[in-house]
Amino acid sequence: MKKSEVPQDKSNLESANFRELCYAVDENGEYTTENSTGWDPKTIALDNAIQDIKERIDAAKKRVEANESSPIDYYMEVNKMDLPILASYVGLWQWRVKRHFKPQVFKKLNTKILQKYADVFDITIEQLQDIDKNI
Repeated sequence: MKKSEVPQDKSNLESANFRELCYAVDENGEYTTENSTGWDPKTIALDNAIQDIKERIDAAKKRVEANESSPIDYYMEVNKMDLPILASYVGLWQWRVKRHFKPQVFKKLNTKILQKYADVFDITIEQLQDIDKNI
């Protein structure tokens, strides 16, 4: 794209006074960089992704409140993780982490395991055990 064609649409970047660096071709036909305030299709895609993340967090919170899942499920969503990533961060097998999603198993976890999760989520054990203390 030519330097003059770099999109300058309204986006979250513009409202935060940020610019995105893009590559464009200048009048001599050479690649150069140009700042962009945003591009509508990209803004829409990012807004949709953020909305999906919020919905996943809300669903996880409802599962925890209904005692269908442990707070680990909620904090995993809040921190935008999936099971393999969380398991690698806490240093446990995936099947063990998934098992810790069960409220009855979570309640029996020892302090050492709880502290591993709390460290990964950058919260206290108390916050890990009660999601309402984090809000």
